[in-house]
Amino acid sequence: MKAFVYEGGTNFAVTELPMPQAGEGEAVAKILCSSICGTDLRTYRFGSEKLKTPITIGHEACYEIVVNGQGVDLSGRYIIAPAIGCGKCRSCKKGYTNMCDILKTIGFQYPGTFAEYFQIPATAIEQGHLIRVPNNVSDQAASVVEPVACAINAQSYLKIAEGDSVLIFGAGYLGCIHAELALMQGAGKVMIAEVSEKRRNKAKTFVPEAVVINSSDKAYMDQVRDIVGGVGVDVVITACPAGITHRQGLELLYKNGRMSLFGGLPGENNYHLDSNLIHYKEASVYGAHASTVLQNQQALELVANGRLNVEKYITVYALKDADKAFHSLIDETAEKVVLIP
Repeated sequence: MKAFVYEGGTNFAVTELPMPQAGEGEAVAKILCSSICGTDLRTYRFGSEKLKTPITIGHEACYEIVVNGQGVDLSGRYIIAPAIGCGKCRSCKKGYTNMCDILKTIGFQYPGTFAEYFQIPATAIEQGHLIRVPNNVSDQAASVVEPVACAINAQSYLKIAEGDSVLIFGAGYLGCIHAELALMQGAGKVMIAEVSEKRRNKAKTFVPEAVVINSSDKAYMDQVRDIVGGVGVDVVITACPAGITHRQGLELLYKNGRMSLFGGLPGENNYHLDSNLIHYKEASVYGAHASTVLQNQQALELVANGRLNVEKYITVYALKDADKAFHSLIDETAEKVVLIP
C-alpha cells in the first residue's frame, strides 16, 4: 500500500509499505480520506524530535472497516477519537482520556492515516474510540470532525454565555470553527484577529457574522476595545502558534474573563503571560489538548444535524500529491486540506 511517511528531519516521501494485518482484537480499515492538521503541518515544515521515524503521520480520518481480527465484528464507516487512553489511570477514570498518563495517539505512537489502509489498535476498539459515521455525512466532512472536537474541548472550560464578547486569534480552520461554536452559544460579539490578508478575506466569507480584524495593524487592540465599549472581552481563544497572542490576549481580557491557550507554541520560549494581570483581573486561563470520545460524538452530531457546515472549508488532494497539499497550506491557498488515497 502507499503511505506518506515521515523519515526524520524535514524529509517525507510517498512510500510503498506492507499491508497492515488484523491481529486479535484489531481491525484493518481502508482510509477513505484523511485531513492535515496544524501539528502535521509543523512537522512537515520544521521536523519533529518527538516522533520515532520512519512513521506514517496523520490522525484525522474517515475509515471503512475491511478486515476484522479475532473477537471483532465491525462494518461500515467510522471516525476514531485519535488520542487513546489506557482506561485505567486517574485521568481516564474521570473521563479525561485525552489526559491519560500513558496516552498513545494515532500518527504519533501508532502509525497514522496518510495511507491507503490502517490497522486499528485493539485498545481503540476496547476503549470505544470508534464512532459510526451517519449516512448523511460525507467521507470528507467526517475526516475534519476531530478538530471540531478539540475546539469543543477548549470551549467546555470557557462557559461562553449569551451576550459574551469573544476574541479569537487566528483565522485558520480552527479559528473559524471556534467562532462558529461561540456564535452557536449565543455570543454577542465574536471577533477574529488575523495577520494574514488571505486568511482574513476567507474568514469574512466563512463566518460572515464575525468581525474580522487585521492584527498586524498597530492599533488593532484599540479597535477591539472600541467594539466592546472600551473595556475588554469576556473570552479570548488563541488559535494560532504565536506567543504574542498570549500576552496581548490577556491584556485585552476583561475582569473575570476566561482565556484558552488553544494553539500550541513551537520551541521552548513559551513564557508570555503576565501573572499580575491574571491575579488582579481574577482571570481564568485554561489549556486544551486533543479531545475525548464524547466530544468527537458531539462534533459529529453538529455536522450530521446541519448546524455546522465543514465542507465549505475543504480542499481535496490525492495522497500522491501530498507535498502539493502541504504547500497549499503554507501559501494559504487552502484552508483545510483532505487527502484521498
